[in-house]
Amino acid sequence: MMEYKEEDFILLSGIQHFSFCRRQWALIHIEQQWQENLRTIEGQILHERTHDNTVREKRGDLIVSRGMAIFSRSLGITGACDVVELHKASDGVSIFGRDGNYKPVPIEYKRGKPKEDESDILQLCAQAMCLEEMLLCEIPEAFLFYGETKRRLKVTLEDELRQRVQTIVKEIHELYDKRYTPKVKPSKRCKACSLAEICMPKLCKNPSAVNYIKKNLLEVEE
Repeated sequence: MMEYKEEDFILLSGIQHFSFCRRQWALIHIEQQWQENLRTIEGQILHERTHDNTVREKRGDLIVSRGMAIFSRSLGITGACDVVELHKASDGVSIFGRDGNYKPVPIEYKRGKPKEDESDILQLCAQAMCLEEMLLCEIPEAFLFYGETKRRLKVTLEDELRQRVQTIVKEIHELYDKRYTPKVKPSKRCKACSLAEICMPKLCKNPSAVNYIKKNLLEVEE
């Protein structure tokens, strides 16, 4: 199995951006563009509450870890889990500094409510795949918590979902290596994008300058 070097790791959070819109991902992760709106600010506030990695909670046989740093050499990604619950279980894995064995369950916090697309689910699955590689364990399910509904959504991490994560991550690495920002077809998603003013998706429908010059020169010659 191929393994990426640490300097070639990409941000795990980019999986959600890439699944939502490839152009949005490139603007953020290649061109380093960013613009705040109400949605991004609310999301930041929610994540600040969960990412305090100085806090460790223990409730009986349950340990709650926040802001856990994770990575995968096989996927070439790195990031952090909002919350990882460690449930004490005889068939779990050993955790440094803790007695007994535990089963890890990642929980990703999102503002709003469940999305129509699977961008959040793919990001969560990638987190679980990182934890599996780091802790040498199997994680069959994980959870998404949405701030608007105040409920957890269970996600079963099936093989098909894992394969989609692998496919997307491979495509992200290829585009990042090329430093290529894709064009997109404008859609209703653009209204919810914080980068709409920077992206200017309508311009993607216009012909390139090279093609415009070629077309007009040919018309003059004829």
